[in-house]
Amino acid sequence: MTLFQQVFAANPSITINQPTNIKIGDLGQLISALVGVLLIISALLAFFFLILGGIQWITSGGDKAGMEAARNKITHAIVGLVIVGAAWAIMVLVQNFLGVQIIGGQLDFPKPF
Repeated sequence: MTLFQQVFAANPSITINQPTNIKIGDLGQLISALVGVLLIISALLAFFFLILGGIQWITSGGDKAGMEAARNKITHAIVGLVIVGAAWAIMVLVQNFLGVQIIGGQLDFPKPF
């Protein structure tokens, strides 16, 4: 039973054909695709804050408070990257040991050209 057919599960006489261009058929695949996308977005955000902290450090001009704020931003960004990496590693371990597909749902983004 797919995600689209679960709505009509109360009345089994109604048949629903699943669209052919959708690669996510059930809730598990949707969650798997969303977890992968969220990992990528969070890693990009942490990297962005790392660069932002570096720019803030450079533009602080020797000001102690500005340098301290930049150092804290860089530290928090590195901790965020470590957390994202650890979350990815844990999911890969669970995926390999249990044989469950957690990362890698087929969520295809449209190509511009």
